[in-house]
Amino acid sequence: MITVAGGRFAPGHVGELTRLIPFEMVDHALVEAGAVQSRLRDLPSRVIVYLLLAASLFGELGYVGVWQRLVSGLDGLDLATPTASALCQARRRVGVKPLRLLFDLLRGPAPSVAAAGVRWRGLLVCAIDGTTLSCADSAANLAAFTKHRCNNGGSGYPLIRVLVLVACGTRTVIDAVFGPTTAGETTYALRLLPSLRQGMIVLADRNFGAADLLTKVAATGADVLVRLKDNRRLPVARRHSDGSYLSVLGALRVRIVECEIAITTTTGRRTGVYRLATTLLDPHRYPAVDIVRLYHDRWEIETAYLEIKSTILGGRVLRAHTPAGVTQEIYALLTTYQILRLAMADATDSQPGLDPDRASFTIALNTARDLLIQATNVIAETTIDLVGAIGQLILANLMPDRRIRTTPRIVKRAISKYNAKGVVDRTTYKATITIDILAPPTP
Repeated sequence: MITVAGGRFAPGHVGELTRLIPFEMVDHALVEAGAVQSRLRDLPSRVIVYLLLAASLFGELGYVGVWQRLVSGLDGLDLATPTASALCQARRRVGVKPLRLLFDLLRGPAPSVAAAGVRWRGLLVCAIDGTTLSCADSAANLAAFTKHRCNNGGSGYPLIRVLVLVACGTRTVIDAVFGPTTAGETTYALRLLPSLRQGMIVLADRNFGAADLLTKVAATGADVLVRLKDNRRLPVARRHSDGSYLSVLGALRVRIVECEIAITTTTGRRTGVYRLATTLLDPHRYPAVDIVRLYHDRWEIETAYLEIKSTILGGRVLRAHTPAGVTQEIYALLTTYQILRLAMADATDSQPGLDPDRASFTIALNTARDLLIQATNVIAETTIDLVGAIGQLILANLMPDRRIRTTPRIVKRAISKYNAKGVVDRTTYKATITIDILAPPTP
């Protein structure tokens, strides 16, 4: 039996994911945004919000195709058959604000009892990094966003810079900002500061090693672990027995860990030198080797971007042809990604000791798509089941423990097909990782 909202509101759902973003939440966002329809139309505002969220599950379809998926499981109901123009006008009528409010309601670290990867010595492990999304090459978008210049003639499409603060253990989004690429990542990072707090450890790459930015991050109460450029000259204030040493970045007191990491396989040995700076100053509570191991968790944000850009979008450009439409679409994309991640966290949290990394994002996404098409599990039963059909399939198809990364990053999809830097080696190797803490320089 299919149970959905009544009348013209029936197409307003996202299958089982509706339990995480229920009708009442969407209606509240519409009221707060002043976007409730003045009269009951064939396309009520609530239905259009769910259409935008559903469109994030079906990145390969236009909005008419997404509408057909929403109503395909609603046989026997007298529903509208809107044109592409009608759906466009309805999306403009709803605007950006309801989607931004929904994202604000849902963002944040997923509540989880799992210890692995979620918290480290009592600190919530987070990461900040940026990426870019491509949008439609329209005159309106080109006026707001720019194309990257490069030796191959440019990026082809206007780009939007996206900066996200992610909880590494569950890869849920704590906060996100975005805009034109004319501003750099460190500029956008300042807008994420209100979401930082005491009890967090924030991991970041070399691009975020600016003293002024790190000082502002530390002022929020959050701790920092960031990689620094190797040629940066730092004073040695005090040496510690674990090989780390105290130093300063501007006015910020930090502890520096310099190390050489080697990966040995049957194909040979590869080494790399890392210089890490952290506001965790106690070498007894936070030993240097453990600091180095923790920094590896920064890769979780790269995996989150892969899930959004490759698994959900399939490398496609955003649909919208106006800056307001682009903003609306990105908030819908981030919100949909977040509720998928929350569903996955609910599933893994139901089995004590299960690492959230074992949950497959692809299975969650494809199951959510199927349940939307079937209009299944839209409204929860009297007996509350936090796992649901999505969670059951995740738990029945857990991924193996993650393999050790043995090869460096390469360009797999270059702007020009002649400029790709190599083929991905997918062979599984037995690898040995060694970490050698390097002696600090002479004070």
